[in-house]
Amino acid sequence: MEGAFTRLGLLLLWMNSWLPWGMQRAAASGLGWMIFHFVPVRRHVVLVNLRTCFPDLSEPERRSLAIRHYQSLALGVMEVARCWWRPLPSLPNCRIEGLEALERVQRAGRPVILVSGHFTTLEIAGCMLSQRTALSCMYRDPNNPVIADLLRKHRTIWARRAIGMNDLAGLVRSLKAGDTVWYAPDQGKWTPQSLLLPFFGEPAITNTSTVKLTEITGAAVMQFYPKRLPDGTYLLKILPPLDDFPSGDVAADTLRITRGLEQAVREAPEQYLWVHRRFKYRQGMPDLYAREP
Repeated sequence: MEGAFTRLGLLLLWMNSWLPWGMQRAAASGLGWMIFHFVPVRRHVVLVNLRTCFPDLSEPERRSLAIRHYQSLALGVMEVARCWWRPLPSLPNCRIEGLEALERVQRAGRPVILVSGHFTTLEIAGCMLSQRTALSCMYRDPNNPVIADLLRKHRTIWARRAIGMNDLAGLVRSLKAGDTVWYAPDQGKWTPQSLLLPFFGEPAITNTSTVKLTEITGAAVMQFYPKRLPDGTYLLKILPPLDDFPSGDVAADTLRITRGLEQAVREAPEQYLWVHRRFKYRQGMPDLYAREP
């Protein structure tokens, strides 16, 4: 039964992908508003995250931002459908800042880790960038096996290599082969490479593996942040390679990446993936997501 519902949902998404882009944006706005108000999936998590990261906002301001986030999530799903079932050249227009700097590093024969974060624009940003430069990517299988199969299939269409999130050996091989790998290490879980570091001033489990990867492979680290613009186009921003990286201080190096991510989030806060429990599993600290009795 679950598989039948999944396939019905995918059929509806396929049909939606052929709508004009303006209609898809309008539909996402209405759908996101409805989900927030009537199907509050992880609404509590979103509001806790926003209260933690933006304490200066009033409650009505945070609620408004949360609604815009659900609208951004809905548009992100429609972006996925457009990437999967429409020719990639038919994607909305985008502008890429910093592409020349990336190409200089590539021409020098150096691998690149494009460090990003989990934004709702994740899928479309990768597709867009892949049209301008050869790109490998990391992926994590969703729990639904039908969706997981589709994700792997379509990532391998536009990516040079699609590397499973737990395939560290595959990631190292790709970088040693000189690839540019798009990597979003901002969803923390306890691993031997984890540290408790501030994210918007609040301690969060933070993945430090970017530092280790550069030590092993000699890759340049460049931060990559996509953003939807109000006119329906996109800005893909690639920052220059981090200098003196790694510096020998794992915590300081990782914090540099986190600070860059925070700045990108501030520029378009509704587009970051606030439905993720970013502040979970902090041993000995209060559970921010526990509901009040």
